Amino acid sequence: MRQDDRVGARYVRPSGIDSVFNGAIGWLTKIGLPFAGSRVLSVRGRSSGEWRSTPVNPLRVGGDRYLVSPRGHTQWVRNIRVSGEGRLASGRRTEQFHAVEVADQEKPPILRAYLRAWAWEVGRFFENVDASASDERLLEIAPDFPVFRIVTIKE
Repeated sequence: MRQDDRVGARYVRPSGIDSVFNGAIGWLTKIGLPFAGSRVLSVRGRSSGEWRSTPVNPLRVGGDRYLVSPRGHTQWVRNIRVSGEGRLASGRRTEQFHAVEVADQEKPPILRAYLRAWAWEVGRFFENVDASASDERLLEIAPDFPVFRIVTIKE
């Protein structure tokens, strides 16, 4: 059974204000004015095959880059699990990549770095967990926060 097929897999649906904020951030990023390093993630829909887009906050930890889903098992997460790849864009610059899902036991340092970098924007989705949380606590919440390593496709 895939993680997103679990009964009760965590997913926080965007509110009206979240949709407005995401729309504004996505628009700014598309025209080449990324907000604090944001990118527009595009992934093919697992049923339709059409490209679906949403703003994301890529993160660099060590020598690798990651995508973290603070809302849990979202549609982009489900789509990227099926397609295994996507595109990150800012303005006219687009990067194609393969996505490699990170195992739960490897997530604590990535989640901690993500919270350090982005808690001001997404901290509310990590109910009572912040960058100072223990590795044990981060490991406990890891199944609810999908993480993917970005592997650029060389042209």
